[in-house]
Amino acid sequence: MVLSKILDRIEGLVFRGNIETEISEICYDSRNVKPNCMFVAIKGFQTDGHAYIESAIEKGATVIALEEGAYDVDGIPENISVVISQDTRELLALMACNFYSHPAREFKLIGITGTKGKTTTSYMIKSILENSGKKVGLIGTIANYIGNEEIPTERTTPESLDLQRLFRRMADSHVDVVVMEVSSHSLALKRVAGITFDYAIFTNLTQDHLDFHKTFDNYLAAKAKLFTIAKEGFVNCDDMYASRLMKLATCPITTYGIDNNPFVSARDIIITNSYSEFKLPFNKMVQKIKVSIPGRFTVYNALAAICVCIKLGSSVESIITALETIKVPGRSEVVPNLRGYTILVDYAHTPDSLENILKACKTYTKGDLICVFGCGGDRDKAKRPMMGEIAGKLAAYTVITTDNPRTENPESIIKEIEAGIKNTKGKYKIVVNRAKAIEHALRRAKKNDLVLIAGKGHETYQEINGIKHHFDDKEVINDILKKLPEVKDDDLYLW
Repeated sequence: MVLSKILDRIEGLVFRGNIETEISEICYDSRNVKPNCMFVAIKGFQTDGHAYIESAIEKGATVIALEEGAYDVDGIPENISVVISQDTRELLALMACNFYSHPAREFKLIGITGTKGKTTTSYMIKSILENSGKKVGLIGTIANYIGNEEIPTERTTPESLDLQRLFRRMADSHVDVVVMEVSSHSLALKRVAGITFDYAIFTNLTQDHLDFHKTFDNYLAAKAKLFTIAKEGFVNCDDMYASRLMKLATCPITTYGIDNNPFVSARDIIITNSYSEFKLPFNKMVQKIKVSIPGRFTVYNALAAICVCIKLGSSVESIITALETIKVPGRSEVVPNLRGYTILVDYAHTPDSLENILKACKTYTKGDLICVFGCGGDRDKAKRPMMGEIAGKLAAYTVITTDNPRTENPESIIKEIEAGIKNTKGKYKIVVNRAKAIEHALRRAKKNDLVLIAGKGHETYQEINGIKHHFDDKEVINDILKKLPEVKDDDLYLW
C-alpha cells in the first residue's frame, strides 16, 4: 500500500519525503523490520523505539515514524521518508486501520471492559450467538478465536497493529460478530484508536492495575473511554462507580443489575454449589435463566451477555440453552475428584474478586473453606495486605503461596500478604512453592470441605525472574490427587 493511503485522514502530522512510497508492512518492533517496510518508533515502558531507528534503516525500512522532539531528524538519510507525530502510539493505531482497510466495519463489534467478569461475559456472548447460528470471533485473556479456530494470546487486548491484523483475518473468514475484552491498558495506550464499537459493556470497577494508572480516577477514566467510541452501551448500575462512568459516556446507555432499579433486572436469584438461577422479565413474560457457574457475580455477567445478544437478535431459547451449559476455563472451574471434597480453580487475583468468590463458596460449603493464593509481582502492591485480610476473614484456613512473582522476591510478596491476614483471627500457613502449597491444602481437606485455588485460573505458566515456566494449577491438582491414599466408597461426597 502506498504511504499516502496509510496516512489518509490522519491529522497533525509533519512529513518529509515521498508520499507515494510503496510500503510492504508496518512494524513497531525493529526485530521484525524487512525491506520496504515502515518502522514506527514508540516510547515504551522498558525501552524506547527511537533507539532502534538506525537498526531499522539498516534492515531496509524506507519510512520512519517518530515522535516530535524524540529524535534528530537531520540524522536520518534524505532517501528515507519521515513521519513526525505528537503520539506515535495513536498514529500506529490509525495507520493500522487504514493499512488493513478498516476490517471492524465488516462485522458487529462488542467491547467489554471492567476489572473482572470480562472473560466470562465474552464466553457467554460467544456461546449464545453461536447457538443462534452466528459465526463469532473472540479476543480475550484466555485465547482468541475465529469461529472454532483457537489462536494463542499474550495480552488481553493486542497491540493496535496486531489487533487490526487479527480483525482482517476475522473479516476475511466472514465472522458475523466479534466480542473482545478491552483492557484499561489498551484504552489508555490507544490500542483501539480509530475503531467504533457497536456495543460496549461495563461490568464493574475495583482496585487493580494502579501500578500503571497511578490513581483510581485515571483507572475509571480509561474504562470510560470505551463509551466514547461506542454506538451503544450497557452498564452494571449496581457497581458503585457506574454513575461516574455514565457521566463520562457519550453514547446511549442501558443499565442492568439487581438492586438499583436497573432497566434489565434479575429477580428471585438462587445460588447453589453448581449453578446460578434467576428470573428475567422479557417480552411481557418472565423467563427462568439457569447458568452452570455458581455465584452472584455470574448473574451480572449473564445479564450483560443477555442484553447485547438480544440486541443482536438472539432468541430466549438460544440464551437459555447456551447459558445452562456454559463453561469458562479457570473461572469457578470444578476439578473432579473422588475424595469427598470440592476443588475449585478460579482466576480471582484482586481484592474484590477474591472476596466475591470466597463469599460465594461459603454459601454452599458444608465443611471448611480452604483458600490457596498469592499475588503477582511487579504489580499493584497495595492489594496484597487487603487480599490477605479478606482470606483471613472468610476462609477457615489459608495457604499463602506464590503466584507469578516475575522479578520480585516471592517471600517479600508473601510477607506483604501476611501483614493483612495477621489483622484477622484466620488460620494460615506459608508455603512458598505453589505446587507444595496446593498439595498441603489437598492433604488437609476433609469430607465436605472446599479447596479454592485462586489467582491463576486458566494460566499454564508461572513467571519467575522474567522466565515463564510451565505450571497449570489443574495439572498440579490432578498429579497430587494420584499420590493421595484412596478413600472408601462410603466416605465419598460427590459434588
